[in-house]
Parts: sequence; structure tokens; C-alpha cells
Amino acid sequence: MSRIGKKPVAVPGGVTVTLDGNVVTVKGPKGQLQASLVDLVEVTIDGDQVIVKPINESKPARSAWGMTRTIIANMVTGVTEGFSKTLLINGVGYRAALQGRDIKLNLGYSHDVVYKVPEGIEVQIPQPTQIIISGIDKQAVGQVAAEIREWRKPEPYKGKGIRYADEYVFRKEGKKK
Repeated sequence: MSRIGKKPVAVPGGVTVTLDGNVVTVKGPKGQLQASLVDLVEVTIDGDQVIVKPINESKPARSAWGMTRTIIANMVTGVTEGFSKTLLINGVGYRAALQGRDIKLNLGYSHDVVYKVPEGIEVQIPQPTQIIISGIDKQAVGQVAAEIREWRKPEPYKGKGIRYADEYVFRKEGKKK
């Protein structure tokens, strides 16, 4: 039994959830999100709650149950509050700057890395060593943060690279003489 799937998703005021076959649409003050659901779960809207149930007790149906409930909950949270991730850049000469909608990264390569920010994602750079990525789609925000981090992952000896603000980088001791 899915413990997450059992909980109904509360729909706050100002948010509307509509169900059209297998497509769930959530509209709120920050925008609108849409997701296609698998056929293994049954979604019902009961007043100010969304209830997700598996269609049978098979393993794939029970696996999709909790995931579907979490997707809907993330959509509701996204249109009301939004999501954000903060990246920190550590290293001598490593920095970021905005150029229109693009991010220009100096990461110690022989060239600057230019990352094109997709639609629906907002990027702020309050300091040259900090990038704040925000949007209403949790998956898209995480994907953009992961793609930017991929250019220079933090290394364990000096800690240089791009890391999440809440990420702990395990540091190793250097070579003994």
C-alpha cells in the first residue's frame, strides 16, 4: 500500500483542478500546468480534494499510485507558490552573468559557456557566484539546475565547481608528502 497515495491532495482557494480523460489541468495564480496520467490509476475530484486510487492491486498500478498523487500535488504547489533552486559557484575566476535570457558562465574553460534558459523558467543572479532558478514546474526547475551544474560538478579536493545550496560536498585530504 502506498502511504503517499492514500493522502488526498488538498486544493487551496484560487486553484482549479479539471480532469479531461487522462489529462489533469491545474490553474492557479502563477499559471497553468497540465499532465497526462497513466491508465493504471483513477483520479477523482471531490470538492476541494483530489483523490487518487489504483484501478487494481497489481504491482505496476500500485507503483503508479503514489507517483501520480505526487505529480498532482507538485502541480498544485507550483501554481500557488512555485519552486526554486539555488546554485552556488565556487572557484577562482568562476562566475555567472545574465545576457538577456541566457546565462554566461566562466568556469575555467578556454571559452565561456552560454546556457539558453527555456521558457517558463526565471533566472536571477544576485551575486556572480549565485544562481537562483525558479518556476512553476518542479521537474523543469530541477532539470535546468542539473544541466547548469553538469558543466562543472564540485570536486572533492578543493570544492571547486557548481553545487546546490543545500548540497554537502565530501572533502578529501590531498596527497601526503
